[in-house]
Amino acid sequence: MIQKTLQKLGAVLKKDERLLADDGKILKNQAVELVNKLDEGLIDLLASDKDLKKIFFKKIGEMMVFDKDLFIEFVSNKEFLPDSYTAFKNKIGFEIGGQYLKSQKEVVLVWPYKDCILEGGQTKEDAKRKEIFWNETLAPDDVNRLLEAKVLTNWKRYDKDNLKNGHVVTEIKDTDNLIIKGNNLLALHSLKKRFAGKVKLIYIDPPYNTGNDSFGYNDSFNHSTWLTFMKNRLEVARELLSNDGSIFISINHLELGYLMVLMDDIFGIENKLPIITLKAGTTASYRAINECPVNVSEYVLSYRKSSNYVANRIYRETKYSEDYSYFIKNKNDNSEKWIIEKIDDIIYKNNKCDNWKDFKDKFGPTWKNDRLKLKENFALENSDKVVSLNTLQKPSKDVQIIIEKSKNNRNKVFSYKRSDKNDIHCFNGRTLAFLSSKFKNINGKNVLAEIVTNLWDDISFLSLGSEGGVDLINGKKPEALIKRIVDISTLKNDDIVLDFFAGAGTTGAVAHKMGRKYILVEQLDYIHDLPESRMKKVIEGEQGGISKAVNWKGGGSFVYTELMPVNEKFVREVENVKNKKEVSDLWKRIERNGFLSYRVDEQKFHKNAKDFSDLSLEEQKKFTLESLNKNMLYVPINEIEDSSYKVSKDDIKLNEEFYGE
Repeated sequence: MIQKTLQKLGAVLKKDERLLADDGKILKNQAVELVNKLDEGLIDLLASDKDLKKIFFKKIGEMMVFDKDLFIEFVSNKEFLPDSYTAFKNKIGFEIGGQYLKSQKEVVLVWPYKDCILEGGQTKEDAKRKEIFWNETLAPDDVNRLLEAKVLTNWKRYDKDNLKNGHVVTEIKDTDNLIIKGNNLLALHSLKKRFAGKVKLIYIDPPYNTGNDSFGYNDSFNHSTWLTFMKNRLEVARELLSNDGSIFISINHLELGYLMVLMDDIFGIENKLPIITLKAGTTASYRAINECPVNVSEYVLSYRKSSNYVANRIYRETKYSEDYSYFIKNKNDNSEKWIIEKIDDIIYKNNKCDNWKDFKDKFGPTWKNDRLKLKENFALENSDKVVSLNTLQKPSKDVQIIIEKSKNNRNKVFSYKRSDKNDIHCFNGRTLAFLSSKFKNINGKNVLAEIVTNLWDDISFLSLGSEGGVDLINGKKPEALIKRIVDISTLKNDDIVLDFFAGAGTTGAVAHKMGRKYILVEQLDYIHDLPESRMKKVIEGEQGGISKAVNWKGGGSFVYTELMPVNEKFVREVENVKNKKEVSDLWKRIERNGFLSYRVDEQKFHKNAKDFSDLSLEEQKKFTLESLNKNMLYVPINEIEDSSYKVSKDDIKLNEEFYGE
């Protein structure tokens, strides 16, 4: 009945030339637009057909009322004028449903595929094509099966004694660092059994949705697909975090707003930490061409798991500030006898000048810079006697009394004694802050420092291509950036750091050098050329990045393992086929050795083989992906002893240790 109505509707609409494209196809959106305007010509046309009149017009009293919403539902139906791909799926019984879209009056925070389990999302860089996705809303039982833990295989332990081939893994240790190859969504769900509530810090650098990074990720999702891709992973990532844990995500301005709303929903807006702004570029690049203001920023979104999270107070190196422009001549005397003078006056006197005009005449056009340099040198040499005059925020009642007293007694120091902290000194209504308190040990050097804010313009993104001994032109993050994040959110060597977009392995390299435990997850084959290779270099004592800052000498180990693939290997093959003959050969192998979806009727498929062969190469690849049973991308842990998978006894033992079974 529905199919006949759709066919009749298509035939009638073709009578209206306004609805026809140049190729004779019906413009669905134009039909909807005209109906929304209650176009008389189109409504008369629909009423002229007795069958359509019965469906789209209702008699109310003596009047016939056109049901605009019902018409839009029919036109919006995916089976109305289907393309060749949809028509083929309908023929073999693969397409399920055919429900109409419902028009909604209210606005809600949803997006297409929100409730789907989205797989794939990555492809080889040289493919240079739109990614093939499967977007499926699975039944609860199917979702549970898809996301249950998977068998791990190909275990190898790498340390300084055997970095080339690795050691055979005979036991799983709590101290093991892990590199896992496999789909990161399914790897995260597998990690839940061992690490739920145990990860102190998650840092990820996901695809930015720009189309121009150097990884193999598909970096040009539409927003809906990207949101779903991220949502599924972030929800399970939250389960892995400890109650005092946090997550930091690198992102650019294009997806910042989308990601922020998603993170607010998953982690709670009350758990949002300050947004970090990075200066990741300069105007001395292509960005400056025909673009103003020039965008040189990237961002790091950060959220805590709960209020139990406490950020560590850390500092960054800074320059001398002229705020520290006063000198205590007699610092060793009692504070009430201190004599305070301006450093400028000392500089003038030392250079045989009475005032700034004399100094200007003596040093010429560069006099201000010369004075600043002399002040800086003097201040650094006398930091325990150099002070700034500050306005204290929200002083206690007792301190306010001292401040007021100093206002009324000019050029005299008044002090408020404290037994547990440094005394507070007041001068002319202001409080004194010593330059010596600004010195901190950073990266082994005693330097002027300031507490880290959410503006990070001191980390260089230049010349990162070969940092860590692995080559990557774009998309790489500096080790200094990850170190700062690790410093903020972790303290102990047994704190676990997780990165499930391992990419170039920067997170692992930094965590290893800083003595943190880490877990890296990567799906693509370059896991061997990038993160695995990089971690081997770190163990050898590689001296790039933060190595000198943390006095890295080499050592340590990591364990490499993989999710045991079944249909996943066919996914990789689908992405790499180059012609229809290869698709045909691949389909035969899938029928012999893979797992097809229960929705695929093989007899109908072969009966309609001609229609399949008429599809474009991309449509054939898309259908092949959709036909795979997503629950069998990898071997489920509860089927580990099924002889058809040929899981070795050693792998069975290691999986039992890993999953605690």
